Amino acid sequence: MAATTTSHGYTPPSFPAPPGEHWIEALDNATHVLIRPLQPKDRQREKAFIERLSPQSRHFRFLCQLKEPGDALLDQLMSVDQDRQAAFVALAHVDGELQEVGISRYAACTGKDECECAVTVLDSWQHHGLGRLLLKHLIDHARARGLRQMYSIDAADNQAMRELAKAMGFTTSSDPDDASQVIHRLVLA
Repeated sequence: MAATTTSHGYTPPSFPAPPGEHWIEALDNATHVLIRPLQPKDRQREKAFIERLSPQSRHFRFLCQLKEPGDALLDQLMSVDQDRQAAFVALAHVDGELQEVGISRYAACTGKDECECAVTVLDSWQHHGLGRLLLKHLIDHARARGLRQMYSIDAADNQAMRELAKAMGFTTSSDPDDASQVIHRLVLA
């Protein structure tokens, strides 16, 4: 994909064009990222991404303390068919290397027309609109697949997710099974 110059004279970095759908998006700070479906070749990037998350961000994502991602977890995270399980990865040039800086994903519930979602953004990339972009692509994809509801179970003290969910139109309620968690819900249909 050729780089284009913006009206401000800035030329965004060029990214290798992946097969299939992809988007080059500008964040609130004018940094550009490539967003595309997660691919099998992203396994090492996904591992490195999780390892670069702060302990708090790792806890918010997995709702437990996780030192490092093992093979079983990576197998689970990489198992997406882009239908019943989907994932969109955000890639950016960091220190001369194409790195994963955010990811959104959903898994459809068996026998139901709803899915559970998660959005994770590398700590240094938070508060620039990346989570909103990743979640927008995920919502659009789930709607196109005929899913009628999306939800996310999160730590009650995850203020960034609470703000993102509210901005994207989710409703929030306490988790009736765990007072330390909340459930964000969005009607898709």
